[in-house]
Amino acid sequence: MKVVIANKLHIKYADIICETIKDSAKVRGTGIAERTPEYITQKIENGNAVIAIHNNEFAGFCYIETWDNKEFVVNSGLIVHPKFRNQGLAKKIKQKILEYSKEKYPDAKIFGITTGLAVMKINYELGYQPVTFSELTNDDAFWNGCKTCKNYDVLMRTDRKMCFCTAMLYNPNHKTLVQRHPYNSKALSRLKKIKQSLFLKKSNV
Repeated sequence: MKVVIANKLHIKYADIICETIKDSAKVRGTGIAERTPEYITQKIENGNAVIAIHNNEFAGFCYIETWDNKEFVVNSGLIVHPKFRNQGLAKKIKQKILEYSKEKYPDAKIFGITTGLAVMKINYELGYQPVTFSELTNDDAFWNGCKTCKNYDVLMRTDRKMCFCTAMLYNPNHKTLVQRHPYNSKALSRLKKIKQSLFLKKSNV
C-alpha cells in the first residue's frame, strides 16, 4: 500500500473518489459534503492532496485547503474505499497529510471537522484538540462547502456556532503538549448523541 502526494497521474481516480465519498455519505446519513470530479482534479493538480494506491487500485484520499491568507489549513475529504477499511489506512493517510501540511504551511493552524468517532480518535492521537467553531476560519467560502451536507440547515440555524460535526485543531505553535487525558470514545459518543438530541428538539419546535 502506497500513501503518496497526489499528482497528475492520479487524476484518473477523481470519479471513483467522488463516488466513494457520495456512497459513504449515504451509509452514514450525515456529516459528509459531496465533491465534484473537477474539484478533486483541481486539488490533485495543485499538489494539495494525498492518495493511497494498492496495485493501481484506488484505496483512499484526503486533500488540503487554505483559508485566511494561509493562517488556517484544513485537511478535508478523508475517505477510504470500503475494500480497504479496517486496516489502519485512514490513520496513515491522516498522518501523511498532516506531515505534508506542516511542511508546506509551517505557520498555519491545521483543522478538520467530522462526525466520525474513528476520525476523532485518529486526530486526537496525532495531536489535534477539540475546539469550538469560533476558533476556526471565518471565511464564508469554507462554510459554503458544507452546503451539500444534509445537516447544513443545522449549521445555519446556530449561526455557524455548532453542528453535528466536531471541530479539531492542530496548533503548530504548541511545541510541547501538556499531559492529556486518554482518548475516551464513549464520552465523545455521548457528546455526539446529546448534540443530535438538542438539534432534533429544536427542529421539532
